[in-house]
Formats: sequence, structure tokens, C-alpha cells
Amino acid sequence: MPMGINVNLAAQSALQNLNQTQSDLAVTQRRISTGQKVANASDNGATFAIAQNQRGTSRAYNTVMESLNRVQSTVDVASAAAGVVSDLLLQMKEKALAAVDASTDATSRSILNTDYKALRDQITKAVNNASFNGVNMISGTANATISALASDTGTSKLTVVGKSMTLGSANVTVAANSSFNSAATASTALAAVNVSIGKVSDALASFGTGSRIVTQHRDFISKLQDAVDAGISNITDADLSKESAKLQSLQTKQQLGFQALSIANSSTQSLLSLFR
Repeated sequence: MPMGINVNLAAQSALQNLNQTQSDLAVTQRRISTGQKVANASDNGATFAIAQNQRGTSRAYNTVMESLNRVQSTVDVASAAAGVVSDLLLQMKEKALAAVDASTDATSRSILNTDYKALRDQITKAVNNASFNGVNMISGTANATISALASDTGTSKLTVVGKSMTLGSANVTVAANSSFNSAATASTALAAVNVSIGKVSDALASFGTGSRIVTQHRDFISKLQDAVDAGISNITDADLSKESAKLQSLQTKQQLGFQALSIANSSTQSLLSLFR
């Protein structure tokens, strides 16, 4: 290469190569430190835009999962309380059935009635304590039916219908003042209890179905989120093994670049020696 005193072409070429190597080295070091080959729009605008959109979807799935978890807990609490109501009704049946027996004396029937009423009142307590996050699915109130988000767009919802378990309701036909003082009134009470047992069993089955549907959909959303996260990883994550090998290569290339620049700069000294 011709040598001149105004322009050192060899040094310029060596400097350009060194600058490019250092730029490539900076990119590789950033990929290794962040674990990403596309960390911002400047790396790859189209890929970054796709990744950002998918990150939004993944975060939306977090919200859906939280909604489903709340509904799951609410339904589980309602189901547990309904189970308690069912158990209480079974015990009330035992008391009423014993009181129906004509051989039961008045004193024993009175004791049975006291027990029966205590169990009856326990139903009200069980119902009143069946709230989760301010929602009671068995109280018969306006918010007894609960819905959860079912999609990341918010347009789809999953609904579980509440079932009132209050005394005198459609499912628990036993009246709030139900009691007996004779075999005849005990028979009337027994009939109401039997109807209630059947309806509460149906309600329990409904809650069980609702809980299962929520669980299945939650698992489905979780798998969708995993797939989206994997997709983001596939298009943005760096191949660390490849980048590590590239780092060593660029570091060697950088050292050689410094040497080449040093040699090119020293060529001017050779030119001066011609005039000595």
C-alpha cells in the first residue's frame, strides 16, 4: 500500500475494522448480559413489536388467572358451606324421624325438637359465614352468581350460578321457625327436610361442576400463557452458547485489531527514516 504523510490509509482501514469489531463485541456482550438478542426496537423493530404484543397478551392472562382463582375460591367456600348445610339437614332428619314415631313420649319429643331447632339455626350461621371476598353464593343475595374472565380480551366470561341455602328458600324449604310438638307436626317437618336434602344435593353437584369447569379453564389459560411465553422466548432470547463462542472470537479479533492499528501507525516512522 502506498505511504504518504497526509493520509495513512493502512491506519484508517485498521481503525475502521477495529471500530466494527468493538461494535460487534458490544452487541454480543449485551446479549450475554441480558440473555436477549432482541432487547429493544433498535435490535429488530419487527420482532420487538411482535414480542411486545405477545407480552401484553401474557400479562392479560395473569389478570384472567387472578379472576379465575377468585371465582374458584368463592365457589369452593360456597360448596364447603353447602356441605355443612347438607350434614345439618341429615341430622335434622334423624331428629324429625324419631319424633314421628308414635311410641316416642312427649318429653323425648320435646328434647328432639330442641335439638332439631338448634340444628336448624346452625344452617343460618353456616349460610351467613359462606362469604369470600364479599361474595356469598348461598345467601340468596343479588351477588350470589359470580363470573370470571375467560379470555385475554375480556369479552368472554365464565359464570357459576349461586344457590340460595337460606331457610325457607327454594333449596332449603325448611321454614325459619320449623319445629314440632307431635308426631303429625314432626311428619310435616320431616317432609320439608327430605325435600331440602334432595335440593341441596343438587346444588352441591352444581357447585362441583362449576368448580371443575373453573379449574379446567384455569389450566387451559395457564397452558396458553406458557405457549405465549415460549413463543416470546423463541424470537427474542439469545443463544448463549453461540454468543459465548462469538465473544471469544471477537475478543481475539479486537486484540489483533489493536496490533494492526499499532503497526499501521508505526509505518509513518518508516517513512521518516528515509530522510535521515
